[in-house]
Amino acid sequence: RGSVPRRSTTRVMFRLTTTLLLTSRAASFIVNPSFARTSAASYHATSLMARKPGVSEPSEIIAFVEKVGSENVVVVDARNTNFALEAGDEATNEYAPIAGTQEGVRPQALNIPYDRTNKSMDLAAAGLTEELGTPIITHCGGGGRGQKAKDFLLSKGYTNVINGGGPEDKECWAVFGEL
Repeated sequence: RGSVPRRSTTRVMFRLTTTLLLTSRAASFIVNPSFARTSAASYHATSLMARKPGVSEPSEIIAFVEKVGSENVVVVDARNTNFALEAGDEATNEYAPIAGTQEGVRPQALNIPYDRTNKSMDLAAAGLTEELGTPIITHCGGGGRGQKAKDFLLSKGYTNVINGGGPEDKECWAVFGEL
């Protein structure tokens, strides 16, 4: 009796993963033109990394933005422009400018660095609204400080805050990186 050749599970999973990565990457080019500036190697390495704890899934970020309207979202960039304090921020700044560092780029984003030493943020100096229901997406390079910023804002009474990860998480960044 004839037998049908079986593909190995590994080969099928590899093809499925490759297809999903390419589809996701193509969609990111359409959604976010600045995404095209990142290298394929950087994208591939980042895509295979696990999302950091607390970072919202891209579908959650999309739903959040659609619910409140993109024009109402305030993006809080928790990265630090003092690269001596946060060396990793210099790398992400090269392809995803820190909020407020380039005229007309990321108009809805405020740079409010999360201070790891004091575990705080200077909200007043950055001009963050005092309206506690304001829809806010926090981020840093990849989501760690973005989560700390989210937790800090929640502790100050803000009620409508999610962690978007950051430019290292290409899928999430494609949703809100231009705001």
